[in-house]
Amino acid sequence: MPQRLSRIAIAALLWGMVYLPAHSAEPAKLAFVDTGNTGRSVTAEALAQAEIDKDHLAIAVISRALDPDPYAVKPEANAQVLLRDRGIDVSAHRSAQLTENDVRHSDLILTMTAAHKEKLVALFPDAKAKTFTLAEYATGGHKDVEDAFGKDLGFYRAMIAQVDAYLGPALAKAASLQKRD
Repeated sequence: MPQRLSRIAIAALLWGMVYLPAHSAEPAKLAFVDTGNTGRSVTAEALAQAEIDKDHLAIAVISRALDPDPYAVKPEANAQVLLRDRGIDVSAHRSAQLTENDVRHSDLILTMTAAHKEKLVALFPDAKAKTFTLAEYATGGHKDVEDAFGKDLGFYRAMIAQVDAYLGPALAKAASLQKRD
């Protein structure tokens, strides 16, 4: 099916100019990182992806672990329940170790705590300039996203509320990182 030419393209053709259509921007690549990639980081990834889809943001997201437990690879049950209540299914997610390749390809790395940030930068010193805690990147303040692992549903609600509060500002900033072709 032939494409219709825009006024700019027609004018360029008439004047003998070279017309290059606009290319889409490459999405900003954002990694959420926590200890085991079964609670906070997978929650942040899932909630971010829902916002990205809703607002059509040019951001790609992943979540990773700094110290995954090979026997606990599925998302925590309470996180799954609360995300499912929002229409988000993370049951297919499996914990994944953060790799050098993940770090190299990420434009931004957001950890859940200051301790995660310190460990990540110790493991990958070249990532220092693009690694922040989620709260730090969103607000400039220093507050850890609380770990709800093994706790009751109330703790998970509080953790998700905390992630929710930081995601909007963090995604708005991350969207400005997209690269142009």
